[in-house]
Amino acid sequence: MNIYKKIKGLTTLIVTLVMSSSVNAQETVSGDASLTSRQQSLITISAYTAKGDLVKLKAGLNTALDGGLTINEAKEAIIHLYAYCGFPRSIRGLQTLMAVLTERKAKGINDKMGAESTPLKDDRSKYERGKEILGKLTGAPQDGPATGYAAFAPEIEIFLKEHLFADIFERDILSYTDRELVTVAVLSSIGGAEPMLRSHLTICLNVGLKPGQLHQFVGVIRSAIGKKEAEAAQKVLDEILINKK
Repeated sequence: MNIYKKIKGLTTLIVTLVMSSSVNAQETVSGDASLTSRQQSLITISAYTAKGDLVKLKAGLNTALDGGLTINEAKEAIIHLYAYCGFPRSIRGLQTLMAVLTERKAKGINDKMGAESTPLKDDRSKYERGKEILGKLTGAPQDGPATGYAAFAPEIEIFLKEHLFADIFERDILSYTDRELVTVAVLSSIGGAEPMLRSHLTICLNVGLKPGQLHQFVGVIRSAIGKKEAEAAQKVLDEILINKK
């Protein structure tokens, strides 16, 4: 039992160090503002959930809640990521969050529930709403003819606009910036999704994140998930920033 407690304590310490990591050298040189501790929490719990590492997720959730992340924010991040890594990972993440909250309540810790999603007042179709949101995120008009996978499988293009960019992105518990950090955390952690990662890192810049903050994001992925995943993400980010010049 004592050994188990020591291992558990070591895991919590490692996750705490990851989530409170300082700005890396690239970020400092750039002079950009750093990611907040809240943003780093969203990245790490999303990465652990996507990877299926429930032991680190449990410790990460405790650290995030201790740092002020609300229950609804943590829950919303884990719900959001199902669109990028599937229901099984998302549901296991939610079950882990439930277990963490039960343990914390038993210890007398009363975590803040946080805001609920604001009721939507928009009579337009979900497709039109999703198309508008995607346009805002990408900074590109969405009225052109379908190409690529959207032309090959128009059904999935409808699902994306109606469900992902309307049903999910419309929920204001998390901001667009929050949701994009969750998204790139998932895509970096699962690997093999570099074209999608490229699109969403570009969106990160469109919604106000700075290059230095994205370099710091890669550092968080390196600490939380590993060198291989971080190097793949860094390569994509470097290509984006070079093309932006």
